[in-house]
Amino acid sequence: MNESNPLGTAILFHLGPLALTSTVLTTWGVMLILWLASRLVMRGLHLQPGPWQTAAEGIIETISAVIGELLTPQQARQVLPFVATLWIYLVLANLVGLIPGLHSPTADLSATSALALLVFLSVHWFGIRANGLRAYLRHYLTPTPLLLPFHLISEITRTVALAVRLFGNIMSLEMAALLILWVAGLLAPVPILMLHIVEALVQAYIFGMLALIYIAGGLQSQQLRQQKEAP
Repeated sequence: MNESNPLGTAILFHLGPLALTSTVLTTWGVMLILWLASRLVMRGLHLQPGPWQTAAEGIIETISAVIGELLTPQQARQVLPFVATLWIYLVLANLVGLIPGLHSPTADLSATSALALLVFLSVHWFGIRANGLRAYLRHYLTPTPLLLPFHLISEITRTVALAVRLFGNIMSLEMAALLILWVAGLLAPVPILMLHIVEALVQAYIFGMLALIYIAGGLQSQQLRQQKEAP
């Protein structure tokens, strides 16, 4: 029998002390699909690409071009695996809600919070990796140590906003679709379907773009400081 946790997510069953919710299982399903797709594409690479390899290369080239607009080539190569994985996962996760009986993992605040926390950690990881711990932490004290509390508050608020924005948009999108279908029946399924697809793609793009901007900001803040200190 299904239960509910304090966040209102349905608990399907327990695995020892762990409660597995529909969000967790759907997320695992999305991850499995991405893993299988990547394995199939990698095993079938050829000099003369087929349709699947062409599509995969087109997606990676497009994401790489977007990243290259904000970062240097060396930085772009470091950031590409994380940002590309995040973008592709979000697109698929947002579109899962189109399948009858399933809900998008990103319509759950716990899932979007985990993604936002991952972005938060990645910003500092890339910053420290590129500049060293001391140099990276020093930028929180510039131009004056008095701004340290404001820097810390900004880090927290933008992470919370990242999680709530994605959760709110996907949840409201699914609720609106259900309400309209409940009222109109099958009279307007195609417009609702198209709206869901477009909004899912837009929200995935916004989340991934904000993550990229935050990472780029952490890297470039160090470059600007070093340029000012150079004789």
